[in-house]
Amino acid sequence: MSKQDICVIVPTIREWECMEEYIANARDHGFDTDRLFVVLVTEDFCDTDGMAAMLDDLGVDGAVFDGTAREEWFAEQGASEYSHLIPEASHAQTSFGLLYMWANERFEYGVFIDDDTLPHDEDFFGTHMENLAYEGEIEARESDESWVNVLADADADLYPRGYPYAAMDEELEREPTRVDDVVASQGLWTNVPDLDAVRILMDGDLQGQAQSRTSRADFGEDFVAAEGQYLTVCSMNLAFRREVIPAFYQLPMDDNRWDVGRFDDIWSGLFLKRACDVLGKQVYNGGPLCEHNKAPRSTFDDLQNEVAGLELNEHVWEVIDDAAADASSYREAFASMADALATGEFTEWNNGEFLNYCGEYMNDWLDCLNTLEQPAADTVEVPADD
Repeated sequence: MSKQDICVIVPTIREWECMEEYIANARDHGFDTDRLFVVLVTEDFCDTDGMAAMLDDLGVDGAVFDGTAREEWFAEQGASEYSHLIPEASHAQTSFGLLYMWANERFEYGVFIDDDTLPHDEDFFGTHMENLAYEGEIEARESDESWVNVLADADADLYPRGYPYAAMDEELEREPTRVDDVVASQGLWTNVPDLDAVRILMDGDLQGQAQSRTSRADFGEDFVAAEGQYLTVCSMNLAFRREVIPAFYQLPMDDNRWDVGRFDDIWSGLFLKRACDVLGKQVYNGGPLCEHNKAPRSTFDDLQNEVAGLELNEHVWEVIDDAAADASSYREAFASMADALATGEFTEWNNGEFLNYCGEYMNDWLDCLNTLEQPAADTVEVPADD
């Protein structure tokens, strides 16, 4: 019997049927679906019974967690004091999947999938697992702005959501390097590029999608960002090793008094890349591609959600770049970054106090992981029958 070692985490309120395509892709390519456990993170107003029935029909193990089920889960773990870490009605609820993974030691790998994506013909899960196991030569990218644009090979002049405006027009260099410890595999996306609202408006689109489209031809060789270089990490198509979870919290976006949103995966990617650089790990980028079918919506709604954090996004990477230099673990690296944010003085930036707020939540994240490593206080061990 196969070991169930991959936790697939899908935040969804609409298109959970996308999992039918991902499971079909796995079986078409001979990937062992018994390795998969699917966690659907949703809301109380959604059809949780329908989601559970879909998983049953697909013949894959999994669980559905709406808001009520998440609260019950925290209580069962003796961790109710940390339920605030998961924001309401936010994509950042992917963090709940990370906590579920951490509490279940059988999971060695996690995979984030957004519900507005579909796999291409290539082996989706198999390619991610191959990337995580990859050892050998690969292209390393770096620029004079300390940032690497993951859409640099596209014909259009595209910069992804979260890429700082001050780092645009960079001079990019490509050199071969050798990697031997890949801990995250970021698959990129065809069809609708993952742009922020300002760039979508500049591309002439009012429906939140952008007029530009990407195809397989817009992506070159797989690559890593060189040490000391940052990049946007999008959680719509991402696999990772269990070990990174302490440094991969998705942050309390949307559900905060500053109304900062849309930077949960972007900033968690900065934390992960900084920790990787300190610890000698790598983030692999390229395949497997997914098809991003973003639903039409008002670009101005997205702009409203993003604008509160745009200035902070220009600087948060600089704050953490001075942290964690002496860290010997993901926990130490993340704790150092958390303290840098929690205690920093950021009043010169719009909504600078939100960074202090994030730092506090980051420290709570580490405390929550520690709690999940201990048996719940009310758990009573039942002796075996003689």
